[in-house]
Amino acid sequence: MVCRMFRIETEVDKVRAQLLRSRLRDSDTAASPILRSLRGTPAEREAPLQVWALDGAGGLVGGLVGHTWAGWLHVTCLWVDERHRGAGLGSQLLSEAERLAVAERGCRAARLETWDFQAPEFYQRLGYEVVCVIPDYPPGITEYTLTKKLS
Repeated sequence: MVCRMFRIETEVDKVRAQLLRSRLRDSDTAASPILRSLRGTPAEREAPLQVWALDGAGGLVGGLVGHTWAGWLHVTCLWVDERHRGAGLGSQLLSEAERLAVAERGCRAARLETWDFQAPEFYQRLGYEVVCVIPDYPPGITEYTLTKKLS
């Protein structure tokens, strides 16, 4: 019988975290022919995608932050200043991000996460479908993951 001793640590270590991500990526690539086929292609790496709405003075009134990877647009943040909500600015920002993702990066689908008090209905009106619901995350809030086919 082999006896193994391990030291368990809980410190934050950026170097180890990067090494872990690299090793997981290598393991995943070895295990998945789909991920292997991405190696060496532009779709292999995440590429930031950001769309901004500025007022006449250059102040931020809305924006979208996300990235593209493997033919997907992943929207991580979409925000519109309260004074400009309901006027279609959020739809414009999302539409422009989708347009760029398709036209310049060859994306075929989009995904995003939102909480129940944010905008699940907004995204559904724009063609997104709920694919995952996580109740009580964080406690008292429901998180939704939504996706949309892009063309």
